[in-house]
Amino acid sequence: MRGTRIGIRAITAAIAMALALGGPAAALAQGTPAAGGESGARVFELPGDMVYPEGVTYDGRTGEFYVGSTGDGTIFRGDVVTGEIEVFSEGGSDGRTIAVGMKIDGTGKLFVAGGPTGMVWVYDTRTGDLLASFANGLGQGETFLNDIALTSGGDAYVTDSLNPVLYRVLGADIPFEAPAATPSAGGAGATPAAGATLEPFVEFEGTALQYVEGFNLNGIVATPDGAALIVVQGNTGALYHIDIASQAITEVDLAGETVTGGDGMLLAGQTLHVVNQGQITPVELDEDFLTGTVGEPFADPSFQGPTTIAMYGSCLLVVNAQFAARESGTPELPFTVVGIPVPAADSATPVAGSGTEC
Repeated sequence: MRGTRIGIRAITAAIAMALALGGPAAALAQGTPAAGGESGARVFELPGDMVYPEGVTYDGRTGEFYVGSTGDGTIFRGDVVTGEIEVFSEGGSDGRTIAVGMKIDGTGKLFVAGGPTGMVWVYDTRTGDLLASFANGLGQGETFLNDIALTSGGDAYVTDSLNPVLYRVLGADIPFEAPAATPSAGGAGATPAAGATLEPFVEFEGTALQYVEGFNLNGIVATPDGAALIVVQGNTGALYHIDIASQAITEVDLAGETVTGGDGMLLAGQTLHVVNQGQITPVELDEDFLTGTVGEPFADPSFQGPTTIAMYGSCLLVVNAQFAARESGTPELPFTVVGIPVPAADSATPVAGSGTEC
């Protein structure tokens, strides 16, 4: 099955709607995830009728995943064992009116990108406290902080789909406990919700990675050794390798192939899974991550405009954003995250006959 393509117009409409919507956060939902219909996918139902989820990340220490709403910035927490879904952080908290890409590190720190707000928030998932926040200071229409990668050294790298810059948050700048809030605005010891400066790591002007009209950089992953980053330029379908030490940027050689519409990505070993155009496209990367072979895309009947993925066990967690439905205002409820087995390398079928249950 080939999913519905989500173009730049639909994504732009989604951004506008995300800024306009500001209703109350969705309520707690509990229970076993629904059966996955004809495909057998495991379905996790998100409460709320204006969620339009986008980012997802999985905490292997606890068996929990986090998913964010582009409708009002609510962050949900789900349990892959029980299927229970709860609100981890209410929409609008800490100025978070939209939640896009997110990642969790090995100590339970949750990093959340804020799209057109130009913000990045970092939360302690044990307590729910805001540990720190960062702002690039750019106005609406000048920035869209989209996705986040964490390196083994603890640093976070954030893509900007509109502004030709890659940002970095140093792990050393994140406290282990939330600073005490004070009533002083912007003064010493003020609440971190005020936002420290989000510093550029690489500026792309004059490099091999050139921004063009539309949404540019989107998904980002770090190599296992933490030495490099792989990013996808959604509007061109090109992949780029960024060496962290030298900041050298090289286009990944895909032998003329592309992954146009590339959104969220997941690197498992040498296989890069790219969510694009309503499907997931595997790219087998060579040992140096500078060349790769684009494989056969796969999809599932449970997909509804997927945006990004995470992995638990041998299963993929796929976010059904339904961004195309924002124009009509008639999404298919409930909004969902689905679990599907990772297909075999020689198969484009993620569920049927796999023998794996998610």
